[in-house]
Amino acid sequence: MNRRVVHVIMTLGGAHGQPARSDSKETQLGDRMLSFVMRSIRSFLLLVSLLLGGLLLLVLPLLGGCQRSAPAGASEDAAQTRGGEEIRYLALGDSFTAGTGNQPDDAFPSRLASLWRADGRRVTLKNVAVNGYTTEDVKEQELPEVAPFRPTLVTLAVGANDYLHGWSADVYRSQLRVLFRAIMDAGVAPSRIVALPQPDWSLSPVAASFGDPRQIGADIVAFNTILRDEARAAGARYVDLYPLMHKQAEANMLASDGLHPSARAHAEWAAALYEHVEP
Repeated sequence: MNRRVVHVIMTLGGAHGQPARSDSKETQLGDRMLSFVMRSIRSFLLLVSLLLGGLLLLVLPLLGGCQRSAPAGASEDAAQTRGGEEIRYLALGDSFTAGTGNQPDDAFPSRLASLWRADGRRVTLKNVAVNGYTTEDVKEQELPEVAPFRPTLVTLAVGANDYLHGWSADVYRSQLRVLFRAIMDAGVAPSRIVALPQPDWSLSPVAASFGDPRQIGADIVAFNTILRDEARAAGARYVDLYPLMHKQAEANMLASDGLHPSARAHAEWAAALYEHVEP
């Protein structure tokens, strides 16, 4: 009986032992498969890392990710490059440049300077125009300002008071030649001189007190033509704002004095000059 029990036990033990040997082989196979999978994953991850690294090397310069620190003063140099050289603007003329009837800051030279400053430009403006000045007054009182100021741009708008004084077209022409020559002799290049017409004040409510408005209108055009021709003969520029000025006069864009253009008219002149004049 004892032998029989032992035999049974041994048989049962043998039955349990066989699966144990089988589990050992499966474990070894699993370990090999796991090792293979891990090696494959490591190879795959290495390949992905290399690809991502190469991609980053290509992309980062485009995104600015590899920027170097700028040397001291670089930002200032860039700003100066964008801003360009300083604009030194000298405005010569009579009431139409002085902005008579409006605040000084509403005159077109101030408006034009503001437009340039909005572009980041450095502007120094000197408006020496005076109400009632003729070409003779400009020569005597304003031209001495040219050389000391060292302008990079000069605008000249004068003639209405020459007409009101009864000076002839020939006298006006000769006076303009003196003005242009004197400005250039003061060191301003002809291309940096901009001549501007007088507005059509013949349509103003007070024009009739100076004569026949229709004749005044024709004479204004004649004087503007002389200014244009003399400017071009001197090598200066002439910006023809008269069509705009005439429309403004028809729209009654006048200051409170009923003669001089309004602040809005000056702003439109400045906008037109901003488009046509490269300082």
